[in-house]
Amino acid sequence: MTDTASVSLPFWEALREQRWDDHRYYHQCRVNQSLHLISACCFLSSYVMIFVNPIYAAMVGWLGAMLIRQVGHFFFEPKAYDHVNRATHEYKESVKVGYNLRRKVILLSAWALCPVALQLWPSMFGLFDPHTSAYGFLYNLSWMWLMVGGAAVLGRTLYLAVMQTPQTGLVWLVKILTDPFHDIRIYHKAPFYLLRGERYDPMTDNWGPRTVQP
Repeated sequence: MTDTASVSLPFWEALREQRWDDHRYYHQCRVNQSLHLISACCFLSSYVMIFVNPIYAAMVGWLGAMLIRQVGHFFFEPKAYDHVNRATHEYKESVKVGYNLRRKVILLSAWALCPVALQLWPSMFGLFDPHTSAYGFLYNLSWMWLMVGGAAVLGRTLYLAVMQTPQTGLVWLVKILTDPFHDIRIYHKAPFYLLRGERYDPMTDNWGPRTVQP
């Protein structure tokens, strides 16, 4: 989530701004933060296993990391007027650089339709060897899910590069790929705060950009 004023920032400052906007606009609930912590651990596990065991990487990445992450966004994050940032939910959705909730619904729908498509067209028009067993089905499905994820990331990167600036797209790509590491760093205490009864982050962090434009 950034505005046109941020395009002139140095790369790492632009990355810091995108991360800060994402945190303050979309991660105020401690439940959501805790779920992101679990999701980040799952994603890092997928990163390690992607070239060793694609079935494991895809299943953990999508069924674990991605779904857990989106449960936090869809069911726990407040959608009313944001008094902390003085912004409506509609405004935050409109300035979201990456996948806002509407785009996430489209992405998750494409992901959910993959098993159906693979049953209807086992070879996916010559892309795979048709499965002859449950393992073969899961193997092909895992690669479909990995391709959906890759296409979502690269497609959004190219869109931002063309519609905004190349730097905006590249910054978002780096942010997405490094989000698991960043989430662990800033949300590792979220479960502790939640157990203490703090449902919402007071947003007193000071790691964001020097000038915040809500």
